[in-house]
Amino acid sequence: MAENFFSIGAAAEQAQMTRETLRHYDRIGLVHPSRVDQHSKYRYYTAEDIVRLNTVHALQQMDLPLQEIKRALAYDDLEQLIAFLERAEGKADEKIASLQSSKAKIRRARAVYEEKLRARQALGGIFPQEFPQRVLMLADPVERVTADSLWSYHRHFYRQLSEEQKAQFVFEDLAGVYREGGSARYFAVCTRYAEIDGLKFLPAGTYLCTDCTEENRHEALEQLLHAARTEYRAQPAFSLQLVVLSGILQWYYQLQVYAGDRAE
Repeated sequence: MAENFFSIGAAAEQAQMTRETLRHYDRIGLVHPSRVDQHSKYRYYTAEDIVRLNTVHALQQMDLPLQEIKRALAYDDLEQLIAFLERAEGKADEKIASLQSSKAKIRRARAVYEEKLRARQALGGIFPQEFPQRVLMLADPVERVTADSLWSYHRHFYRQLSEEQKAQFVFEDLAGVYREGGSARYFAVCTRYAEIDGLKFLPAGTYLCTDCTEENRHEALEQLLHAARTEYRAQPAFSLQLVVLSGILQWYYQLQVYAGDRAE
């Protein structure tokens, strides 16, 4: 085959398309190969064909339908073709502006998370997090979370409610232990609730958090309490131990202690 012809594979690579895309363009009459072998039916493309393929690819990036591109590339009137390309250029400007705006938002979000990471690293794995007021329902005392407890966690709370009250309560899908003094009790975070005895209202504000396992929970809690006292001059009266599922029957804990309201 002469050097000025490209196989369908080479043409697809040049145009950054797939072979099937080139076959589809041929079927719909958008870009025909300049030569088709009568015996093997292999398609062969010239450099001009590849330029046309690249033009189609660029126009497609502007979300223009293939049939509209086909009609435009068939224009005999140069003014019509120029007007079409001007519209495509306008779409390109709009898309670039949209992408730049999205990039700026992503950059701002990344900066926030980088700042959180730096704060977490500076405190040796401890990081502050803002929470709104949370409403807890406390259940029976417990020392540690078990697999059996996780599978039917909310039964601890619904069994404390009357049939009428059950319709008034909705709980977040998480498990945790509330510790205050020498008592440790399961808690559920209420997303909908009615005023009944036994609810615990946690203050909004900054909570110091850290991840831990059952083995290093006591050490991690001491580090949290020390950071709250020294860095925030707080005297936390309670702690939360949230279960974070990381796989089937695998989990770790996140400890939280109240460090104060920034508005104070």
